[in-house]
Amino acid sequence: MGATPTNADLVLVVDDNEANRVLAQQTLEDEGYQVVLAADGEAALEAFAKGPRPNCVLLDVRMPRMSGFEVCERLREMPVSAEVPVIFLTALRDVDTFDQALRSGGDDFLTKPVRPTELVVRVKTAIDLRRTRLELREHYELLRGQRDRLMRVQLMKERLMAFVVHDLKNPVNAMDLHAQLVLRDKTLSDDSRHSVSQIRTEARSLTRMIMNLLDIAKADEGKLEAKRAAVDLPRLVAEVLAEIEPFAQAKSVVVKSALEIETAHLDADLLRRTLSNLVENAVRHCPKDGNVVVTAANVGDVAEIRVRDTGAGVPRDMWEKVFDPFVQLENGPNKSSSGASRGGRGLGLAFCKLAAEAHGGTLGVEDGAPGAVFCLRLPLDLSS
Repeated sequence: MGATPTNADLVLVVDDNEANRVLAQQTLEDEGYQVVLAADGEAALEAFAKGPRPNCVLLDVRMPRMSGFEVCERLREMPVSAEVPVIFLTALRDVDTFDQALRSGGDDFLTKPVRPTELVVRVKTAIDLRRTRLELREHYELLRGQRDRLMRVQLMKERLMAFVVHDLKNPVNAMDLHAQLVLRDKTLSDDSRHSVSQIRTEARSLTRMIMNLLDIAKADEGKLEAKRAAVDLPRLVAEVLAEIEPFAQAKSVVVKSALEIETAHLDADLLRRTLSNLVENAVRHCPKDGNVVVTAANVGDVAEIRVRDTGAGVPRDMWEKVFDPFVQLENGPNKSSSGASRGGRGLGLAFCKLAAEAHGGTLGVEDGAPGAVFCLRLPLDLSS
């Protein structure tokens, strides 16, 4: 798990929770580090003053009597501590906590629950950076500033995603609800009914984009998981196609299904939104009077779900890149009849690939000759 610590590097672990101290001690000692434990801030200051001086300090933020920030400030007042890296351990993941950690003299920021592998990597990195700092101080300060700015950008991105999901989802749902109420008016003209149906279609599309953004953020943090349960696949696909039908009719595209699977243990919500994104993308790139077909079959222990269209197709050299966020194909033979370059719509296909991977499966592109086929391969949970 990395290079062996130099001369048994010493790490001071400060945490009022005994289980956390023991976990950190066992993890680091297994990697060849020496470990000194302290149950509170006062014990940490005493251990630091008596020596030997540690090569790194792991410091819990929330502790009784003296917080981790106060301990760090007191440590930095000691002349011998200026070059010792301090890594804060905290359950609080926000910009304010990160800024306070830096102001108090911290060097890094690790969020609980701490994974053993990440703990070892961060400690090794902190100690290596300390040595680099002593040798090349000017270069280290530049790298540290860049890292801090990147961390702040990441935290601000997470805050923005939370805003998008929680503050935009409700008004979008309200738009859809009001559109449904308008559609109940029996005196509504056909043109008005068609327009309101389009409003519903676009509102649901916007809701999917918002949820895609949230799930991509979860995947970046390793938190996107498939919650498997029995799924009535024909019913789920029928509901997806019914939702897309007004959009398909407006483009004179026929959507249909041919399924050989009745029930599968999958995450219904992730699967529904994956199929909605794939079918909408297929319809969007179909020519007038084209068609989109959803098929499903068991192949061994894998459910293969395909979404086939008769559109422009995807060049073989773009079969992987098309799942990158916001990728559009170059204009040319793969330009759709509507004039739009073939590709994903925002984060749609990127989310679909992550949802497949959350199931332990894959999502790929095949040549439809004509058109494109997006093939979703999901391992079946045979133990359910």
